[in-house]
Order: sequence, then C-alpha cells, then structure tokens
Amino acid sequence: MASSSSLTLSSATFAKLSPHPFLLANLQPSDPSTPSARTNGRQPRQARPYSVNTSSLSHAHGSAVVRSGDTTVICGVRGETLLTSQIPNYRVPQPSDTASHDELRDYDLLVPNIELATGCAPNFLPGAPPTTLAQTLSTRLFSLLHSSKLLNAEDLRIYHDKSELQGEGETEDEETEEATKEVKAYWVLYVDVLFISFDGNPFDVAWAAIVAALRDTKLPRAYWDVDREMVLCSRPRKQEQPLPLSIRGLPVACTAAVFTANERQKKGGGRYWILVDPDRLEESLCDETVTMVVDRTEGETKILAISKNGGTVVGPALMREFAKVAEARWKEFRDVLQ
Repeated sequence: MASSSSLTLSSATFAKLSPHPFLLANLQPSDPSTPSARTNGRQPRQARPYSVNTSSLSHAHGSAVVRSGDTTVICGVRGETLLTSQIPNYRVPQPSDTASHDELRDYDLLVPNIELATGCAPNFLPGAPPTTLAQTLSTRLFSLLHSSKLLNAEDLRIYHDKSELQGEGETEDEETEEATKEVKAYWVLYVDVLFISFDGNPFDVAWAAIVAALRDTKLPRAYWDVDREMVLCSRPRKQEQPLPLSIRGLPVACTAAVFTANERQKKGGGRYWILVDPDRLEESLCDETVTMVVDRTEGETKILAISKNGGTVVGPALMREFAKVAEARWKEFRDVLQ
C-alpha cells in the first residue's frame, strides 16, 4: 500500500505539471491571513531591483551591464563615421531647423541590434535563425529611440570649419559664423544588446541597458581633413577629451502582465492580478501585457509611450493606476544610476 508521502508533489513538479493552478494557488491562498504572493516570493506589484555597471567593455565607446532578477543584459555602443556624400537623401541642415531628430531617422544614425545568446534560456537553441522575439524587440527599441528624442543630432555631426582656411587679416562676424561650418560626416551609433540570461520582461531591461550605455558613451573629437578629404579623430589629451552625448531626460520603461483566475476569462468576469515586472513563467501564463515609458526629470510625470497587447482587462482606470507604479519604477532606476 502506497504511503501518503509518496502522493505529495513538490512545488517544482507542481509548477511543471500545472503552471496556471500553481501560480493561482500562490496568488489566491486558501488561508485568508496569508498575503497574496507570486511564485518567486514577490508581491503582485513588486518589481525586481535593478543593478547597473557601466564602462564594462573596453573596446566600445560606451557600455553597460544591467541586471534585473535573473535577466541580465549587456549593451555596447560603438560609433562609426558616415560621410554625407554617402547619404543618398542628404539635405544640408539649416540653422533654423529645430527637428534635428529627423536626421537620426532619415539617415539611420541609430542602429540597434538584439541577440539572445545561446544558453540564456532553454528555448534559445544554437544555430537557430533570429527569433521573432529578437526581431520584435529590435523594432520596439528602434521606435522608442526616435520617439523619445533621447539623442540630439548635433552631437553626431562632424563639421568642417572653413574659417581655418582664412588669412590672418580676415575676420569673421557673428552673422557668417554658421556659414563657415559645413557638415561633412555623421557618427552612426551601433547599439548592440546581448542577453546573457533571460527570465522575462526583456524590453524593460534591454531599454534600461541602452539608456545606461548611451549615458556612458563618449565619442572622440572628429574633424574633416581637407588635404586627405577624410574624417580624422584627434588623440585623447587633457585639452581634447572625448565628448559625452547630451542625453535628453531619463525615460524608463515599466511592464506589467495581467494574470486571470480562469485561463480563458471573458471581459468583466472573474478575478485578475496585475503582475509588475513578470518573469518567464508569468509571461507564458498571461495573455495581456501593458508597457508604459515615463520620464520625471523635469518634476512632473511625462508619459512618452504606451503599448498594450492582448486581453480586455486593462482600461483607463487601471492605466492611471499603473502610471503610479511606473513612477515608482522610474525613481528606482534613477537612484541606481546615481
């Protein structure tokens, strides 16, 4: 006769056999005095703390390693020069132009790339083509890099100063100062993001790594050599140190998933939980996710982007409530960077 202990399943076995009931049993415990908790021990609206380490790569102009729980991402930024003569649709920027961010998109000056390393998660096999997740992340990050106006095209312009060719007796007034400078090339920033370990919420961690790496990026002082007709970079000196990028604000992404008590729950029925910063198990069990990008560098909260996928639970009321969670997430990331 089998003993009672042989019929008892461990929590790891229970999670593999019935993941949805396993998570539901943790969020909805039988004892009312027991607080609702997720399988990883966090509260439903508790995010994993960030850990940021900058200047990790010696051969990149800027880099950062960001870890959130068991999701670890390394981002490297490297600049390469692009001559204006090699840009088919190039237009000479005018002093009155204020929309410099259009240059970044029109000339493809920002090139993000996502790679999910072999071994970062069980479902990423060696020798396989780029997954749908990697392509989706690249598209979303590319869009956010431009829509958030994080960078200024002025930092990526390489000028040729014609005033250096003037004689000693010639002078230059303020009206012609802009006319003496001609854009000869641009810096193209290649932003490579590599997932070392993957445990859910890839967009938030990848974006955090990109922001931290761009804040760490310093480009060499480049100039146009008239005799050689090419771009040259000056050696680092005390008077000519590499120039950092002027980053606009501090946009931070916050993602949450909606877990429903019924696996096929209809609108308006049943209980649900908002799981902030979901891990890999929770993402596989949730059909609805929402991501909000906020910035509070100027004091008041600015919502830069909102994206929602699947489901019908999240409405205007929950979105306003989730904005407060995103504000708290922004403060956490700001404190880590400081």
